[in-house]
Amino acid sequence: MMQTWFESKVKYNKVAQSGNEQMVTENFLLDAVSYTDAETRIIRQMQQSVKGGEFQIVDIKKSRIAEVFPFEAGEWWFKATINLVTVDEEAGKEKKLRAYYLVMADDIQEALDRLAESLSFLVIPYVVSAITVSTIVDVFPYVPGDSLIPEGFVPVKKEENPIFTDGKNPYEEDQE
Repeated sequence: MMQTWFESKVKYNKVAQSGNEQMVTENFLLDAVSYTDAETRIIRQMQQSVKGGEFQIVDIKKSRIAEVFPFEAGEWWFKATINLVTVDEEAGKEKKLRAYYLVMADDIQEALDRLAESLSFLVIPYVVSAITVSTIVDVFPYVPGDSLIPEGFVPVKKEENPIFTDGKNPYEEDQE
């Protein structure tokens, strides 16, 4: 299943390095199935991380990022734009497809190296056309445990089969 990434802008008070609180708007990237799921997940993440719990979701939009390559060591998220070169056999022309990736690294050279390592599975030639420091502060991939039923909600009781009970046809018993 292909991931759908959503970018979310969140405005909240953050303690700066000087110790003063200041209002900031930061971008986050998260894997979700819909806008509603993205909003729910970013709210949960912000409730856990924002001091005082007051924040405002300014924007949520689908991202054009195809894949995220996280690494243990790295301070910045770099957005890489690559052009894949394919040949359209019917028309006999080269076709360029643009794809966006996010990779974690400490500097541009390390980001390029990690991108090449992460894309080593590609058999189609590609060219890195741009790589920049991203405005994304953190990435929240989908974790199955995050989809737990919220407190106070009860799941709908699932019946095995509404027509047959215990796998038996009640009408067959009457005919015996």
